[in-house]
Amino acid sequence: MVTPLRSGHSVKGVSLSRHWKPVTLVVVLLSSTLAIGSEREDEAAIRKVVAEQVTAWNAGDGSRYGEAFAADGSFTNLFGMVMYGSDAFRTRHREILATFYKGTTKKHVVRRIRFVRPDVAIVDIDNEVHGVTAMPAGIVVPPAGVLKTQLMEVFVRRAGRWWIEAYHNVDLKPGIPPTR
Repeated sequence: MVTPLRSGHSVKGVSLSRHWKPVTLVVVLLSSTLAIGSEREDEAAIRKVVAEQVTAWNAGDGSRYGEAFAADGSFTNLFGMVMYGSDAFRTRHREILATFYKGTTKKHVVRRIRFVRPDVAIVDIDNEVHGVTAMPAGIVVPPAGVLKTQLMEVFVRRAGRWWIEAYHNVDLKPGIPPTR
Protein backbone atom coordinates (compact mmCIF):
# COMPACT_ATOMS: atom_id res chain seq x y z
CA MET A 1 0.00 0.00 0.00
CA VAL A 2 1.25 3.48 -0.91
CA THR A 3 0.84 6.19 1.69
CA PRO A 4 0.33 9.72 0.32
CA LEU A 5 3.09 12.12 1.29
CA ARG A 6 2.30 15.28 3.18
CA SER A 7 4.16 18.55 3.48
CA GLY A 8 7.21 18.12 5.66
CA HIS A 9 7.64 14.44 4.80
CA SER A 10 10.85 13.24 3.30
CA VAL A 11 11.97 10.51 0.97
CA LYS A 12 15.40 9.07 1.81
CA GLY A 13 16.08 12.09 4.03
CA VAL A 14 15.24 14.76 1.40
CA SER A 15 12.53 17.25 2.38
CA LEU A 16 9.78 17.22 -0.24
CA SER A 17 8.26 20.58 0.66
CA ARG A 18 11.53 22.34 -0.13
CA HIS A 19 11.71 20.77 -3.63
CA TRP A 20 8.04 20.89 -4.60
CA LYS A 21 7.51 24.60 -3.97
CA PRO A 22 9.71 25.75 -6.90
CA VAL A 23 8.18 23.12 -9.17
CA THR A 24 4.68 24.22 -8.21
CA LEU A 25 5.61 27.86 -8.86
CA VAL A 26 6.97 27.02 -12.32
CA VAL A 27 3.82 25.06 -13.21
CA VAL A 28 1.56 27.94 -12.08
CA LEU A 29 3.60 30.52 -14.02
CA LEU A 30 3.61 28.42 -17.18
CA SER A 31 -0.13 27.84 -16.91
CA SER A 32 -0.76 31.56 -16.48
CA THR A 33 1.46 32.43 -19.44
CA LEU A 34 -0.28 29.88 -21.66
CA ALA A 35 -3.71 31.14 -20.56
CA ILE A 36 -2.78 34.75 -21.36
CA GLY A 37 -1.44 33.74 -24.77
CA SER A 38 -4.56 31.72 -25.47
CA GLU A 39 -6.82 34.60 -24.38
CA ARG A 40 -4.98 36.96 -26.73
CA GLU A 41 -5.46 34.52 -29.61
CA ASP A 42 -9.14 34.14 -28.74
CA GLU A 43 -9.59 37.91 -28.54
CA ALA A 44 -7.97 38.28 -31.97
CA ALA A 45 -10.29 35.60 -33.40
CA ILE A 46 -13.36 37.36 -31.96
CA ARG A 47 -12.20 40.74 -33.30
CA LYS A 48 -11.81 39.11 -36.71
CA VAL A 49 -15.44 37.92 -36.61
CA VAL A 50 -16.58 41.45 -35.68
CA ALA A 51 -14.52 42.92 -38.55
CA GLU A 52 -15.97 40.35 -40.97
CA GLN A 53 -19.47 41.45 -39.93
CA VAL A 54 -18.61 45.03 -40.92
CA THR A 55 -17.21 43.88 -44.26
CA ALA A 56 -20.33 41.81 -45.00
CA TRP A 57 -22.70 44.65 -44.01
CA ASN A 58 -20.82 47.17 -46.14
CA ALA A 59 -21.10 44.75 -49.09
CA GLY A 60 -24.87 44.49 -48.48
CA ASP A 61 -24.55 40.76 -47.78
CA GLY A 62 -26.99 39.76 -45.04
CA SER A 63 -26.19 36.06 -45.37
CA ARG A 64 -22.50 36.62 -44.87
CA TYR A 65 -23.25 39.03 -42.00
CA GLY A 66 -24.80 36.08 -40.16
CA GLU A 67 -22.07 33.57 -41.01
CA ALA A 68 -20.85 33.27 -37.38
CA PHE A 69 -24.34 33.34 -35.87
CA ALA A 70 -25.10 30.12 -33.97
CA ALA A 71 -27.79 27.78 -35.27
CA ASP A 72 -29.93 28.37 -32.17
CA GLY A 73 -28.67 31.84 -31.21
CA SER A 74 -30.95 34.65 -30.03
CA PHE A 75 -31.24 38.05 -31.66
CA THR A 76 -32.90 41.21 -30.36
CA ASN A 77 -32.82 44.11 -32.77
CA LEU A 78 -33.08 47.79 -31.93
CA PHE A 79 -36.82 47.74 -32.71
CA GLY A 80 -37.37 45.17 -29.94
CA MET A 81 -38.00 42.25 -32.28
CA VAL A 82 -36.72 38.94 -30.93
CA MET A 83 -35.75 36.13 -33.27
CA TYR A 84 -34.05 32.78 -32.84
CA GLY A 85 -31.69 30.83 -35.05
CA SER A 86 -29.21 31.61 -37.76
CA ASP A 87 -31.80 31.25 -40.53
CA ALA A 88 -33.96 34.01 -39.00
CA PHE A 89 -30.90 36.18 -38.33
CA ARG A 90 -29.66 35.89 -41.91
CA THR A 91 -33.14 36.38 -43.39
CA ARG A 92 -33.71 39.54 -41.34
CA HIS A 93 -30.34 40.97 -42.37
CA ARG A 94 -30.95 40.20 -46.04
CA GLU A 95 -34.30 42.05 -45.70
CA ILE A 96 -32.96 45.18 -44.01
CA LEU A 97 -29.91 45.42 -46.28
CA ALA A 98 -32.22 45.25 -49.30
CA THR A 99 -34.62 47.92 -47.96
CA PHE A 100 -34.12 50.75 -45.45
CA TYR A 101 -30.42 49.99 -44.79
CA LYS A 102 -29.56 49.48 -48.47
CA GLY A 103 -26.32 51.26 -49.31
CA THR A 104 -25.44 52.02 -45.69
CA THR A 105 -22.07 51.42 -44.10
CA LYS A 106 -21.31 50.11 -40.66
CA LYS A 107 -18.60 50.96 -38.18
CA HIS A 108 -17.88 48.72 -35.18
CA VAL A 109 -15.59 49.75 -32.34
CA VAL A 110 -15.05 46.98 -29.82
CA ARG A 111 -15.30 48.62 -26.43
CA ARG A 112 -14.61 45.55 -24.33
CA ILE A 113 -14.16 41.80 -24.55
CA ARG A 114 -14.70 40.00 -21.25
CA PHE A 115 -14.08 36.29 -20.95
CA VAL A 116 -16.49 34.88 -18.40
CA ARG A 117 -15.00 31.45 -19.08
CA PRO A 118 -12.22 30.47 -21.47
CA ASP A 119 -14.87 29.48 -24.05
CA VAL A 120 -17.42 32.29 -23.45
CA ALA A 121 -16.90 36.00 -24.12
CA ILE A 122 -19.18 39.02 -23.81
CA VAL A 123 -18.34 41.64 -26.42
CA ASP A 124 -19.54 45.25 -26.12
CA ILE A 125 -19.47 47.18 -29.39
CA ASP A 126 -20.07 50.83 -30.22
CA ASN A 127 -21.99 50.47 -33.49
CA GLU A 128 -22.75 53.11 -36.11
CA VAL A 129 -24.69 52.77 -39.34
CA HIS A 130 -23.96 55.62 -41.76
CA GLY A 131 -26.05 56.74 -44.72
CA VAL A 132 -29.48 55.98 -43.23
CA THR A 133 -32.12 57.82 -45.28
CA ALA A 134 -35.23 55.80 -44.45
CA MET A 135 -36.57 53.80 -41.53
CA PRO A 136 -39.63 51.61 -41.00
CA ALA A 137 -42.93 53.42 -40.43
CA GLY A 138 -43.08 55.26 -37.11
CA ILE A 139 -39.31 55.35 -36.59
CA VAL A 140 -37.45 58.61 -37.09
CA VAL A 141 -34.48 58.79 -39.45
CA PRO A 142 -31.45 59.50 -37.23
CA PRO A 143 -29.77 62.92 -37.29
CA ALA A 144 -27.23 63.26 -40.13
CA GLY A 145 -28.23 59.75 -41.25
CA VAL A 146 -26.07 58.10 -38.57
CA LEU A 147 -27.72 55.49 -36.38
CA LYS A 148 -25.77 54.84 -33.18
CA THR A 149 -26.33 51.73 -31.10
CA GLN A 150 -24.76 49.68 -28.36
CA LEU A 151 -24.36 46.12 -29.53
CA MET A 152 -23.65 43.25 -27.18
CA GLU A 153 -22.66 39.91 -28.63
CA VAL A 154 -22.07 36.77 -26.60
CA PHE A 155 -19.52 34.48 -28.22
CA VAL A 156 -19.07 30.78 -27.44
CA ARG A 157 -16.18 28.68 -28.72
CA ARG A 158 -17.15 25.23 -29.99
CA ALA A 159 -14.90 22.89 -31.95
CA GLY A 160 -12.23 25.59 -32.21
CA ARG A 161 -14.55 28.23 -33.70
CA TRP A 162 -16.20 31.27 -32.11
CA TRP A 163 -19.99 31.51 -32.59
CA ILE A 164 -22.35 34.37 -31.76
CA GLU A 165 -24.93 32.90 -29.38
CA ALA A 166 -26.66 36.16 -28.48
CA TYR A 167 -26.89 39.49 -30.31
CA HIS A 168 -28.60 42.36 -28.50
CA ASN A 169 -28.74 45.78 -30.16
CA VAL A 170 -30.04 48.93 -28.42
CA ASP A 171 -30.23 52.34 -30.07
CA LEU A 172 -28.71 55.34 -28.36
CA LYS A 173 -31.27 58.01 -27.68
CA PRO A 174 -30.37 61.50 -28.99
CA GLY A 175 -28.71 63.65 -26.34
CA ILE A 176 -27.79 60.73 -24.10
CA PRO A 177 -24.10 59.87 -24.47
CA PRO A 178 -22.93 56.29 -23.94
CA THR A 179 -21.27 55.62 -20.62
CA ARG A 180 -17.62 54.67 -20.59
